[in-house]
Amino acid sequence: MPSVSDHRSAARRRLPRFLFDYLEGGAGSERTLARNVRDLDRIEIRQRVLRDVSRIDLTTAWLGAPQAMPIGLGPVGLAGMYARRGEVQAARAAHAAGIPFCLSTVSVCGLKEVNASAGAAPWFQLYMVRDRGFMRDLIRSAQDLGCGALVFTVDMPAPGVRHRDGRSGLSGRFGPSRRLFQALGKPRWAADVGLLGKPHTLGNVAPVLKGGSGMEDFMGWLGANFDPSISWADLDWIRDNWSGPLIIKGILDVEDARRARELGSQGVVVSNHGGRQLDGAISTARRLPAIADAVRQDMLVLADSGVRSGADVFRMLALGADGVLLGRAWVYALAAAGGRGVSECLEMFERELRTTMALAGCTRLDAINPTSLENTYRTKDF
Repeated sequence: MPSVSDHRSAARRRLPRFLFDYLEGGAGSERTLARNVRDLDRIEIRQRVLRDVSRIDLTTAWLGAPQAMPIGLGPVGLAGMYARRGEVQAARAAHAAGIPFCLSTVSVCGLKEVNASAGAAPWFQLYMVRDRGFMRDLIRSAQDLGCGALVFTVDMPAPGVRHRDGRSGLSGRFGPSRRLFQALGKPRWAADVGLLGKPHTLGNVAPVLKGGSGMEDFMGWLGANFDPSISWADLDWIRDNWSGPLIIKGILDVEDARRARELGSQGVVVSNHGGRQLDGAISTARRLPAIADAVRQDMLVLADSGVRSGADVFRMLALGADGVLLGRAWVYALAAAGGRGVSECLEMFERELRTTMALAGCTRLDAINPTSLENTYRTKDF
């Protein structure tokens, strides 16, 4: 069964450079991007033996909803450009696997399309933007469709400095011609997505692009509409317009986690945006234990950034998370083999997590805790 590394290699071969680099890259010199993977990788799992691991249970519940394993597909912008109607394919794979799929505000396939095609309403991720009317309409759509949670991303008052995007042609001078040239060099992608995957209208954002649908329209709107004035007071506005479970994504500080709890959030995602925002920020794995210790008794604690295997999921759970949202891992798989690739990815994570639990002597998720790791990693901020 293909690993994340296998899917990544296949995605690199198949995609135009501007799309692969957008997925692969991080902010600045990409130090935080590298830390996320490195810090998880160095955590040593405590091997245990002779503990009867013949029956292993991966089931859990997030926000009262049962699911097959402690994994969800996190929001990734432009995922519909990685395979034909990519968000729909990924949402179907998630539904078949019994886990949630979270749709990005800046997805190619809109909420209604994903809801109608995937078999279940997705979670919906929302950014704070200047156009409150646009936000209100999105929230209302998510509410009307029965989305299981609103994932409010708060770590992007301004886009991070991403040098790769300028070098690859996603943005910058001569971007359209460079992207066209790259697409022509990837005929399989050009046929599957470029021609048969239309419309490329960024379904949730299209109504405010005033008829534009190209990458320049999208990038221009994005840069002009992120709201740097975002503050904790905006959560009251969100709550006035959304009555379902609210998860705050982009928490990397204990005091911020406590504030989210005080203001009525049902969950947090401990995240540095996959290393795509503040280069130099601490890795998710290093900060997770302290945040989980502070708020896990009262709210759902999820984590992302750097997760590349079922063993990494185990590590995040041992550090205090209730579950993990995958990002790059599922999009690599989507780019490599469409919905089938996402299903393979989830099967791989399930098998690796199950095997890791067996070799660590854990038969239930609630048995995974700091004592499942070697002593070095049992502190609140190792």
